[in-house]
Amino acid sequence: MPPRANRAPLQKPEHVKGTIKRIFGYMHGFKVHFIFVVIGVIFSSFAGIAGNFLLKPLIDNIEDALKSGTWNKGEFAKIMITMAAIYAAGALFTFMYQRLMMRISTTTLMRIRNDLFTKMESLPIRFFDKHTHGELMSLYTNDTDTLREMLGNSIAQFISSAVTIVGVFTAMLIYSWLLTIIVVIMLILIIKVIGFIGSRSSSGFIAQQKALGKANGYIEELIDGQKVVKVFCHEDEATAEFDRLNGELCEAATRANTFANILMPIMNNLSYLHYAVTAIIGGIMTVKGFGGMTVGTVVSYLQFTRSFSMPITQVSQQLNSVLTALAGAERIFRVIDEEPESDDGYVTLVDAEIAPDGTITEADHHTGKWAWRHPHKADGTVTYAEVRGKLELDDVVFGYEPDKVVLNGISLYADPGQKIAFVGSTGAGKTTITNLINRFYDVPDGKIRYDGININKIKKADLRHSQSIVLQDTHLFTGTVMDNIRYGKLDATDEEVYAAAKLANADGFIRHLENGYNTMLTADGGNLSQGQRQLLAIARAAIADPPVLILDEATSSIDTRTEALIEKGMDGLMHGRTVFVIAHRLSTVRNSNAIMVLEHGKIIERGNHNELIAQKGKYYQLYTGMFELS
Repeated sequence: MPPRANRAPLQKPEHVKGTIKRIFGYMHGFKVHFIFVVIGVIFSSFAGIAGNFLLKPLIDNIEDALKSGTWNKGEFAKIMITMAAIYAAGALFTFMYQRLMMRISTTTLMRIRNDLFTKMESLPIRFFDKHTHGELMSLYTNDTDTLREMLGNSIAQFISSAVTIVGVFTAMLIYSWLLTIIVVIMLILIIKVIGFIGSRSSSGFIAQQKALGKANGYIEELIDGQKVVKVFCHEDEATAEFDRLNGELCEAATRANTFANILMPIMNNLSYLHYAVTAIIGGIMTVKGFGGMTVGTVVSYLQFTRSFSMPITQVSQQLNSVLTALAGAERIFRVIDEEPESDDGYVTLVDAEIAPDGTITEADHHTGKWAWRHPHKADGTVTYAEVRGKLELDDVVFGYEPDKVVLNGISLYADPGQKIAFVGSTGAGKTTITNLINRFYDVPDGKIRYDGININKIKKADLRHSQSIVLQDTHLFTGTVMDNIRYGKLDATDEEVYAAAKLANADGFIRHLENGYNTMLTADGGNLSQGQRQLLAIARAAIADPPVLILDEATSSIDTRTEALIEKGMDGLMHGRTVFVIAHRLSTVRNSNAIMVLEHGKIIERGNHNELIAQKGKYYQLYTGMFELS
């Protein structure tokens, strides 16, 4: 199997503008909604500013009443009703834009997740060999969650803060330019503090995301391998490793959140200091009668100073989450931008009508016969060749990494109906050969021909459709037993499912399940034994009815009694098909037409069982127990 590479460390957002632009690109179709969001934010912000403006006449009205002893109740009621109407309108606009923004953000995330999943389905096997399940799952959980927080809250918050800052600053200038100078000085101080703390906090949050990805990947790996952990009594070692990773996460989170958490208290204290200084100077100006200042003006101005510092504080709170979300978005977009699995094949698989004289015509319905449709680029003609399952490997050289050769000069052929077995130590290249036959990886040197056609000319989907693989590590999906067997042929009838199960000798145990073929399977078939799961995988391959069958240690988890029971069924399944068998259990390959013994990427022996026994080479040593496979 190919080596799994370590993932590159999580990077700080490198292309902030480009990432933001790309996120907004996913909001297509919401132009009108977004306009209403902006309008709602503006009106909501101005409602708060207008309400503050009315404080001055309200306080002055009360002051005049106290001085003169007469109270203008009509004017007071008018101001109060106006304020109530303004604040109610502000609340309504806030509800409107938040509702719209939530719809925009959830739809945007849905589109991003769709693109991410669609791209993953188009990526080559090489990509998944080099990335752990945990780090890929982190894209759908951690990164999309931080992105949701940014889209749902931060965007509207930034717009609201910008509008509030501009509106309040204008109002403050109207009331008193002298007091506004004090506000500007305090603002510069606040910005310096935010910049100092924010720069240290952002790097901490990036390290936290990296540590979180490692911890999540390890947790998923240990949950999947919990039986192995317990079998080897490695609970203490597993706990120690998790403690180390959890400690790294704790340390990174502490660094990140220490700066993030001290920002708010510092901002509050600066805000209180600002408020106190403004109140003192404003009071002195009122007493001295400087600049026409009144008690109402000072009260209203103090409210504006609070309204002015609040959006700055809110922006500073959102800054770290925005940086984290952008870093997560870049990770998501890096996967979306991955090169999909290339496929320059043009030979396709079609249903065919085959006349007695061998003439092949393309059919518009399922006939049970397949043919290769081969358009010739030179003259534009199209020829058809029956899919028979003849495979040839001609001097194939391959390595998962350029400097590490796994297969070195492999040549072999398999005629239709033949059973070819691969035997050898782990890492000898057995599974790699089947990976190349499926074009999970392409051959850089040498050729593989399928019915005389270079497989690089065959479209990958059609090539794989003509083959079925039963892997050693079976995977069952959440659904019924029948659904899992039908996965090999989605339009299969119930009768075809029953026939495939009988062929794999799975019918007996299935009918003894609580609900038979309608028994629900969950947790990768955790309610079945390993042997039963593998029998279902064999039935799934059988129902596809392919001309080529690959069995990669397919019977490794089946006991010898069950193996004997399915041997006849497997012989029926193999009849007329080209079969490749990878096996450590040599009893399963004795009836093979040819057995290939591999060592260090080369075929060192080949022949049928009797011929290899007579040679008394490596196969003889393996079969007689003189040498064991590693």
